[in-house]
Amino acid sequence: MYVPSFVDSDRPQQRVLEAATEIPGGHVTGWAAFAWAGARWFDGVDGNGNARPVPIVVTNHRYRTRPGILLSAERLPLGQWYVLDGVSGTHPLRSAAFEARRATTLGHAVAVLDMALQTDRVSITELVEYAGTLNGWYGVEQLRQAIGLADENSWSPMEPEMRLHWQLDLGLPHPLCNHPIFDLAGDHIGTPDLLDVEAGVVGEYDGGFHLAGERRAGDIQRESLFRRAGLEYVTMTSFDRRDPTRFLQRTQEARARALRQGQERRWTVDPPPWWTPTVTVEQRRALTKAQRRRFLRGVA
Repeated sequence: MYVPSFVDSDRPQQRVLEAATEIPGGHVTGWAAFAWAGARWFDGVDGNGNARPVPIVVTNHRYRTRPGILLSAERLPLGQWYVLDGVSGTHPLRSAAFEARRATTLGHAVAVLDMALQTDRVSITELVEYAGTLNGWYGVEQLRQAIGLADENSWSPMEPEMRLHWQLDLGLPHPLCNHPIFDLAGDHIGTPDLLDVEAGVVGEYDGGFHLAGERRAGDIQRESLFRRAGLEYVTMTSFDRRDPTRFLQRTQEARARALRQGQERRWTVDPPPWWTPTVTVEQRRALTKAQRRRFLRGVA
């Protein structure tokens, strides 16, 4: 077996393929199983930009861990693996749980589950049922905590990070994620990253690509529309990831203003009859291929 010189061996799927070839009879799992299936956010890179090893479940012990590969000897019952394009991988439930159980922090575990849920290959209900079969397994308590904090409608890994600041640092209720907001006539105002329904506060994460040009102009217009409907607005930027203190303060101030105003709401999260909802895994699974292309463009 060899790899031509023009092949980029740093690509996640290429790394998965090469690792799987080195361990015949093994089953890729965790981030690698999602990457091989084409999932968007599973790139196999840690927070410092370093390549993570490819996790592979082995059913015998003749293999030894080697550079770039993490071997797992956890039991693998029949029916928890499948073959896709010649590579054997564990079921999405098993793969998502593996990542969440072994995540270095609870926040990372939640982000992993959010991105797995975005693929519609797993649901929260299915994760709860699967976690119930893992009594005594390594990291199962973290998995269960992460399931309780996960959301089926996150669109990027930054959204659960921002959401957990609201929930864990400020003690706020679980906000709606990427839920469309309408005016009282049924017209769509916008779909924010987060929405505190109780107070009427919109939360948005702005990465570097939000800071200039047409995208920035669009963000300003979105903020104007939300405020016109009576919603308060708070933004988290990439700089706030280093120290979220100021973001938390802005959130508390925005929430206090919203609660103090106490005005009649000019917005609703209840969609008009013609709207096709896509905020849960079950709703997205029910879509036709044409509907998925139309409604989930750029998301899933």
